[in-house]
Amino acid sequence: MGTAYGMTFAANRRRLGWLLASLVCVTAVATAQTSLQIDPAKTTVHFTLDAALHTVHGTFQAKPGTLQFNPDAGHVWGEVVVDAKSGQTGNSMRDRKMHNEVLETATYPDISFRPDRVTGAVAIPGKSSVMVHGIFRIHGTDREINVPAQIEMAEDRWSATLHLTVPYEKWGMKNPSTFFLRVSDSVEIDLTAAGSLVKTPTATQ
Repeated sequence: MGTAYGMTFAANRRRLGWLLASLVCVTAVATAQTSLQIDPAKTTVHFTLDAALHTVHGTFQAKPGTLQFNPDAGHVWGEVVVDAKSGQTGNSMRDRKMHNEVLETATYPDISFRPDRVTGAVAIPGKSSVMVHGIFRIHGTDREINVPAQIEMAEDRWSATLHLTVPYEKWGMKNPSTFFLRVSDSVEIDLTAAGSLVKTPTATQ
């Protein structure tokens, strides 16, 4: 009786061990983390400002960085940093006014976005339309935003396009309008980021 009980107990322990091992493997897959390297050469920031006589177009340059993304949980962390001093519109007088009076880039040299979550399924590989939530920092102030994004993931690379409207005057920045030239009190920003992708499976304890 004791021997049979001991054999049954040992078999149950083995089965439990296999079950726990399987659960660990499943958890490791479910919490796979993806590292998204930001390549400044493949990352562009375009802005558009409506004016009375014409539309102003300009660009900013991004800095290197890394985002960490857990596609199963929808969690993302890291930071996309843009060099505010790199902003240009092709008109030196207009650019000086933008840097000195509107963005005050000598005091606030960076514009950044710190995403924290993605709403919607992200296909790996594949293309996906999702919402990205996070903190947008401009002119030294953090703003919570939730913006639409188009994401494309491959085995070793990624890209994402985000669009947001920045009501800069409402957010405390100067409107550069003059008596003769009126401009909109908000600016449209299109961010296209891209770089390499590395998957790093990590099991939870």
